Amino acid sequence: MTFRYLTLLLAFIYTIPVFADQGKPVKIACLGASICYGYGLEHPETQSYPAQLGQLLGAGYQVVNYGVSATTLLKSGDHPYRETPQYKAALATNPDIVLIDLGGNDSKLVNRVHLDQYEQDYKEMISAFRELPSHPRIILLQPIVSFEKDTSGIWDPVISMQILPKVRQVAYDENLELVNMNALFIGKPTLMPDGIHPKLDGTTRMAKALYEVIHPARDTGYSIIPRLPGDPVISSFYGYRCADFTYKGRNCKVVAPKFATVGHPWIWRARFWGTEPQTDIALLERGFYVVYCDVVELFGNKEAIAAWNNYYALLHKLGLASKAVMEGMSRGAVYLYNWGIQNPDKIAVVYADNPVMDLTSWPGSEYKKNMADKSDWEIFKRDYGFTGDSAALAFKGSPLYHVKEIVKGNYPMLHVLADADIDLPPVENTLPFEEKVKALNGNITVMHKPGFGHHPHSFPDPTPIVDFILKAMGRLD
Repeated sequence: MTFRYLTLLLAFIYTIPVFADQGKPVKIACLGASICYGYGLEHPETQSYPAQLGQLLGAGYQVVNYGVSATTLLKSGDHPYRETPQYKAALATNPDIVLIDLGGNDSKLVNRVHLDQYEQDYKEMISAFRELPSHPRIILLQPIVSFEKDTSGIWDPVISMQILPKVRQVAYDENLELVNMNALFIGKPTLMPDGIHPKLDGTTRMAKALYEVIHPARDTGYSIIPRLPGDPVISSFYGYRCADFTYKGRNCKVVAPKFATVGHPWIWRARFWGTEPQTDIALLERGFYVVYCDVVELFGNKEAIAAWNNYYALLHKLGLASKAVMEGMSRGAVYLYNWGIQNPDKIAVVYADNPVMDLTSWPGSEYKKNMADKSDWEIFKRDYGFTGDSAALAFKGSPLYHVKEIVKGNYPMLHVLADADIDLPPVENTLPFEEKVKALNGNITVMHKPGFGHHPHSFPDPTPIVDFILKAMGRLD
């Protein structure tokens, strides 16, 4: 390698120089294709996502862009990345952190015929870096979406249905961190004028997501899974280890991040495990645990609260933070708010999505509309000891009628609300709840989804929800 070539490579170092009295900088090697390189940007040397990541991390980090346009992860691809000088240079620098962003070009027709080799080729590349003296932290980036219309080119169905699952599997097998860049661009073609390469707004989103993964202090010596009772069954939850076990007669789950951030934060999914998991996955990337305790279908009654009290005591004893992020979709909001009324000091922030705030609205609607199936209404009556419908319709034990106690918790609340939800009409649930909370100077934010019905929950890109949670917890600048 010539001196001139090395000089050109060093031109891609995008951080402020680190002076000797600050110690050696953390070296980050960014491997990838044209998106990593910054193709299509006016000034890739400052606008590519590696460049912006370096600017965010600042002094103390040295971010080097080793992106090469059109390259593949596949060794049998039409332009294998591992055959480039940049790949060899990245290995030679003995980096502390390695970001691997390869897979989009592997979806081309000429390359996708070799996708059965993708996982093994990925593992070989990972092994090459693991064997370095620096034993770097390796982070896999899931390829972003493509709006390309040529099916022989970078084709999104191949990315979403074949390549993303393979990247998740490699991350799970190798116990490596994973960042879902794909979700940042779903449904946002304006961020990618040519259908493939992000413009500046897009690369800024990518840099921000990576900063939130890399910057927080990690507790690499902590893991809750070995401490769980019984003999948990381990499986993959989108590339993360999920432990299923029984505790005091309840089926429970804990999903572990690759590394917990300091303080061991966690998010508690109240109901509908695995439904629209975007927020859960994004928080796993940022070092949060995701937990679940099955109290279906108790509608937040005393038995449900008692079970959750037991589960909270276990998790906190095993090292999770004293306050949890509470996540409730639909009826899950009743569970979390009813538990929060009795445990206001154990909640950091609430995220409720198209939530039930009054059980007489739903499942009460089954009775009011004389539906053929009134099974949920009958379950609700049984859970709360009602024998007649009229007494059940007068029920005032839902969160909507306990706003004063909820507000005393002094935790921020986020409601994501589909304005066209006919299953849980906003005028019977979130809107009156919001009005009451604000009247008591409570802390609530409502994000509206105009024109949407009850499903789907969340957003394809969970960034607004994740930002709210991180800011509420003081974990986002």
